[in-house]
Amino acid sequence: MDQTAERNGKTVLVAVNDIFFYAKLRDALRGGEYTLERARTEEDVAAKADTAAALVINMNDDRLDAFRALEGLKHRSTQSPLPILAFANHEEVDTWRRAKELGATKVVSRNEFSARTRELVEEVIAASNQSSVIGT
Repeated sequence: MDQTAERNGKTVLVAVNDIFFYAKLRDALRGGEYTLERARTEEDVAAKADTAAALVINMNDDRLDAFRALEGLKHRSTQSPLPILAFANHEEVDTWRRAKELGATKVVSRNEFSARTRELVEEVIAASNQSSVIGT
């Protein structure tokens, strides 16, 4: 199966262990259009990324090294970029900068993530799909 077909399945890889943020994501994407795939470790992120339509990652997760997880995506078997929605504490400028450097499509504050979860996920997926069309 090619990557475009896999991404049409709308599996969102979720590297979010905080129950509050996971519940917000689950509730926002409820309705059958999206399937959530949990990634609890950096290794899970790398192993499951190739079949995901997008990755949502909490840069402040205390049980997952988000930077290492993003670095691990550089070694994916596919060359097509994975759309990544990262969220972090709004005061952590270095975290935001580093997440962008490591390939995050969009980095938002935790408050914005909570308020616009579905819209943000759809935005990064749509941006990736437009880039794929333009690049072909």
